[in-house]
Amino acid sequence: MNRASWDFTEATVLVTGGTSGIGHAVATAFRDAGATVHVTGTRDTAADYRTDLAGLTYHRLEMTDAAAVEELGRSFASLDVLVNNAGANFPGGRDEWLPDVFEEALALNLSGHFRLTTAARPPLLASDATGGASVVNLASMSAFRAVPIVPGYGSAKAGLVQLTRNLAALWATDSIRVNAVAPGVIETPMTAPMLGIASMVDEQLAHIPMRRFGAAVEVADAVLFLCTAQASYVTGHTLVVDGGYQVV
Repeated sequence: MNRASWDFTEATVLVTGGTSGIGHAVATAFRDAGATVHVTGTRDTAADYRTDLAGLTYHRLEMTDAAAVEELGRSFASLDVLVNNAGANFPGGRDEWLPDVFEEALALNLSGHFRLTTAARPPLLASDATGGASVVNLASMSAFRAVPIVPGYGSAKAGLVQLTRNLAALWATDSIRVNAVAPGVIETPMTAPMLGIASMVDEQLAHIPMRRFGAAVEVADAVLFLCTAQASYVTGHTLVVDGGYQVV
C-alpha cells in the first residue's frame, strides 16, 4: 500500500562509495530496479568487503587521486545517473582544524566529486533517459549547521550544495539535471561510533521531531526519485531527508 516503485531497466548508474552505508543502499536500490550499477570503493577487490556486492560492478578508486577519478568519469560510453556519495570525516584523532587535514577533507568530499562529475559530462550527455541524465550529490546536515568537530567535512558538504546549484544552472539546457540529498542522522557504519554513546544519542534525538534515526533505504528512495522522469522539472534542489531535524 502507498509505496512507489521505480523502473531503471537499461539505465547505467555510477555510485561512488557504494560499498557500505547510504551508498550501498542507493546502489542496491538501483540494481533491484533493473539498472546496470557500478560502485567505487577503496579496497582492492569487491571480495574485500563484508557487504553483498552481488550484481554490482566494482571499481577501486581513491577520490583524492585526480587522474584516476577523471579516467573513471570518462570511461563510460553513456551514463544515465551519477551519485556522488563517497566521503568521510577523519575519526581516530585527526584534527580537521589543521590546515593540511582540512584540505584533505575538501579533496575527499568536494574536489574529487567535482573532477568526477565534470569528467563524466560527455557520457551524461550521451544518455537517452527520459527527463535527461541525473547527477545526485550526497550532502549533509553539516552543510547547514555548525559541527565544530569536522570543519573540513562541513565546509565540503556546504560546497557540494553550492556546486549542485551551479552545475544545475550550467547544464540545464544539456538535459543533465543536478540535485542533492541532505540526510539527517542515518544509521550507518559512519555514525555507529556516535550512536553507541547514550548522551550523544539523546542530544541528537532531541533535535529530531520524529524521535528516531533514519535508515539508509529512506535516503536511497529520495535519490532514486530525483533520477526518475517524475522529477524531470527538478534541478538545483537539495532534498532534506532528516526526520524534521532542521525545523527544531
